[in-house]
Formats: sequence, structure tokens, C-alpha cells
Amino acid sequence: MAHASPRRRALRQTAGAVGAVALMVLGAAPAGAADPDTGLVLGKISPIDGVKPGSELNLPGSFTNAGTAALDKVWMAWSVTTGLSYSFPTPSNCSTENLGGADEAPQSYLLVCEFDQAVSPGVVYAPEGLKLKVEDSALNDELSVRVSRSRIQSEEGWPTQGTGPAVKLVERPDETPAAPGSTGPAWAKTNVTAKSTADFQVTGAHLKGKVGDTVPLTVKFTNAGPGWVAGEPYESVTNVHIKMPAGTTVTGTHPCQSQGQGTYVCGTSSSFINANSENTYTFKLKINKAVPGAKGSVALEKKPRPFDPVKSNDSADILLDVEGAGSTGGSGSTSGSGGSGTAGSGGSGSTSGSGGSGTAASGGSGSGGSGSTSGSGTSATGGSSTSGSSGSSSTGGDLADTGSGSTLPLAAAAAGAVLLGAGGVLVARRRAARQR
Repeated sequence: MAHASPRRRALRQTAGAVGAVALMVLGAAPAGAADPDTGLVLGKISPIDGVKPGSELNLPGSFTNAGTAALDKVWMAWSVTTGLSYSFPTPSNCSTENLGGADEAPQSYLLVCEFDQAVSPGVVYAPEGLKLKVEDSALNDELSVRVSRSRIQSEEGWPTQGTGPAVKLVERPDETPAAPGSTGPAWAKTNVTAKSTADFQVTGAHLKGKVGDTVPLTVKFTNAGPGWVAGEPYESVTNVHIKMPAGTTVTGTHPCQSQGQGTYVCGTSSSFINANSENTYTFKLKINKAVPGAKGSVALEKKPRPFDPVKSNDSADILLDVEGAGSTGGSGSTSGSGGSGTAGSGGSGSTSGSGGSGTAASGGSGSGGSGSTSGSGTSATGGSSTSGSSGSSSTGGDLADTGSGSTLPLAAAAAGAVLLGAGGVLVARRRAARQR
């Protein structure tokens, strides 16, 4: 997550007076925007909790014509975040569009329907037969709805027109209509919460070399899903704490913030992270001296994550075998979800990995790492190797000072967006390709 649906594109109306402006940012409280010239008023949209991935829901959204005259045409628009989709052939009087997918916002989906029929005053109407599908990646999603008698479209305007049977508005006599003369809201959003989880995990490494060698170090943070997770705008979804093995110094560049004494904090490359995607953090370590049993660690920050019940993969070791210093390996084995590699020499321990792979959080700079999509592999330089490992965090000996004091922000920007009334335009920067 991420990334809510309306915050990367404006919904633009091409006729009528300019309506009120509503700023929609992920994590903001539900709000509404009046559309006073039309007298169209949305009914209350309550949060939708406890839905099951794979299930279908009726697409919410009813409204009243609170004016004094009948209308001969209205438009409605729905926007949903990436864990939701529209579960039907797109009707011929509706269009769909993929939005977002940049590092500032997650993928989202827009549905706009034109209802060419009479809408009488004092009557509650709602579309009939529109369904919402809860995707496997759903966790904490958002849905927004807008109604207007002016055409609604996104700023870029690349919709796909439907070819299915047209959908119609039907009366809802069981719902209480808005009071005559009411002026809003004509726009609202709500949360859709799924019964699901997201498994945040880290992958460590096993290094080999001799005194004087400079060896590459790669560790990873992965959201193994099934749910996607959105953080607060302009903030990292989570932070990863890395402690380097004793007797080493960081000499290469890295996208993390030094805390001194060989300790670093690394963020995510965007304010959301999709399921099965990862952030990769790379360093170069110089082996200054042989310290028997030298061991570093990588661990997720100690922050409540109620969506993540699996804690055993929240930390992992960074093992270091230096020629002539003995082995950091112990009894048993260390396994990892983010990579595969070759066990270091010495001791009886072994290292293995599941060779996982994923899609990096899209685009962006910041302290989230290189955003590599590689899920497994072994790199070797100067007789050294790195590979994935996971397990409990531990350290051996004093931590070496770092060789670099450079810092970068902990998270890439997650921009807000403005939903405008008639004639309004929001220009939103996109830096990543569409995905689904």
C-alpha cells in the first residue's frame, strides 16, 4: 500500500459551475465535496469491514436529487485502490481506467457511468447490478464515489468504453432521501478492510573473505503478502535496521541512513508496498580484522504490525567467515525467503534459501534501497560471496565504525491529489508505468 485511488488523478467535470475542492490523501479522514448547482446528494457510505478475498460486494453509492426539477442525465464515478476491482463486464454506458502505479501512489481503478434517464426530485436512486470484487491482495483499501450531472473524467482521459449491457439507475424506496434544497455531499470515500494478512520479512547474508578484502553485502526486505500495505504519505512503510559484523567497515555507497557504530536504518522506496515485492539494500564491506564469530544482523523495526502475525522472519543474521578466524556457523541450519547462496566455510552450519522473487515497489528514490526485483542469486567479488539467510538476530563483538556518513531520506514522496468540481484540473506527476 500506498496509494489512495483518487490522489493521483483529478476527476474533471466538463460542464456546469465550479464545485468545491476536496483533497484526498491516503490516511485522511473520510470527507465529502458539495455539488451545489445540481442538488445531487450522496447517501451515507459506511466502512466495509471483514470482507473475504475472492468475494464480491454490491458497489455502494446511492443519491438523491434534492433540487426542484427533474434531471434528464447524471454521471457517477467510483475509484478503488489496488486490492479491489470491478466484477462485471463493463456496461456500454460506462468506462474504466487504470490510474496511479507511480512511486507516490499505488495502482487504482476508475469506473465512470453515464445514466441517460430521468431523475426525479426527492427520490433515492442507485445503480443496479454493479459489483465490487475483493482481490487476493486486499487488506486495507479505499473506495470513493462521486455523482454529478456533468461529465466526469480523469485528467489524462484514457478510458476504455464498455461493451456489456447498459446499467440503469433504480429507485431505492427503503432509503431516506436527502432533505429538499440540500447541497451535498456529492463526493465521499470509505475504507474497505479485508480479512487478510501481509507477511513482512527480511533476508540476511553469509559472507566469506580474508583480511583486506572488500566484499559485497546484499540484504532484502520483502512483503510476502498476500495483502498489499500502504503507509502514511511521505513516509516509509517500515524501517529495516542493519548491524554490520565486527571487524568490518562500510566503504561503498548505500541508500540508508548511518546511525554510527556500523548500524544503519533503511526505509522502503515508496509509501506503499505491493504483495510479493521487495526492497534491496546493498553495501560494500571491508574486512579490517579477523574477529572469531563475527556476526551482524538485519531486523524490522519494533513497531506494531497487526496485519503481520508471522514474527519468526522479522530478523536475520549477517554471517561472516574470515580466513584464519574460525567459522560463524553453528549447529543447525539457516533458511531464507529472499535468496539462495553458498554456505561459508568452517563450522557445521549451512545456509539455504527459497529463491523468492518479487516486483519492486515502483520507481522512486529515497532510502528504500535499489528496488531490485531479483529474489535470489549469489554475487562474488574478490573471493567473497553473499547469500540469503533468515533467523534470529544476534551480534558478535563490538560493531565497526562505518566508512561513510552520507544519508538519504527514509522514504520516497507520496503525493496527495485534488478532486475538483466542474472545470477543475489536477496535474499529477506519474513516474512509473501502469501495472496490474
